[in-house]
Amino acid sequence: MSNKYVDLHIHTRCSDGTSTPEEIPILASQAGLEAVAITDHDAVDGIERAIAGNTCNGLEIIPGVELSTTVGDADIHILGYYIDWRDRTLLEWIALFREKRLERARKIVEKLRTLGLDLRFDTVLEVADGAAIGRPHIADALVKEELIRFYGEAFSRYIGYDGPAYFPKYAISPAEAIRLIRRAGGIPVLAHPGSVHRDECIPAMVRDGLMGIEVFHPMHPSVVRQYYEKLAIKHGILRTGGSDYHGEGRGRAQIGCECVPGWMAEDLRDKKKQVSGE
Repeated sequence: MSNKYVDLHIHTRCSDGTSTPEEIPILASQAGLEAVAITDHDAVDGIERAIAGNTCNGLEIIPGVELSTTVGDADIHILGYYIDWRDRTLLEWIALFREKRLERARKIVEKLRTLGLDLRFDTVLEVADGAAIGRPHIADALVKEELIRFYGEAFSRYIGYDGPAYFPKYAISPAEAIRLIRRAGGIPVLAHPGSVHRDECIPAMVRDGLMGIEVFHPMHPSVVRQYYEKLAIKHGILRTGGSDYHGEGRGRAQIGCECVPGWMAEDLRDKKKQVSGE
């Protein structure tokens, strides 16, 4: 069993992170990690770039994704590990998610305009630079056009969940996301459940094929982590963890900060072999 650490939740500029996929292996190596997972929001185009850019001996790049789902008014994310990121059905859904994110961004910008913030949509596109557009890109665009003072102000005043310019993103159900990940050969895991507070949904997700719960996360203090560790063991599913790294200027944690034990990645590898019949 490995005595090194891993980070199984990392975002790049292909979604709403600020680091390029090619920078992730360098940052991971500097942090002394033996494995990292690229898990961009509703996007997979950073995976191959990170793998191709990995020149660090002994560092594994795990192909992953973080899919957006909803249950009622709850925003629930499902992580997928060891996916086939070239799977045709997965790519068709990713294309749909990208289109819907673009539509959502336009609606948020329209709402901002009605509030007196004359944000140009071209600036949002420029900031996103081809990535699947999310609210962080809109926040960056507002700062760039000097319509707000700092990044966090966009969420606290305008585009947070309760903000006047908020518009919900297109999302599928957890069951649909689980099926999509498993069809692509991946291992579906519930992301940061402590931030969602919908634990009553977990048994149904396990019945639908959920294979793990993210227990290590910056929003999970020790007592919460211990709770979800016990819950995962109760359901006989995997435990994972990660920093949910988004990069500089995002007010988020740094790569490797959660000290996720290496055996969690080993368990994912073993489960992958099991489901693929190796």
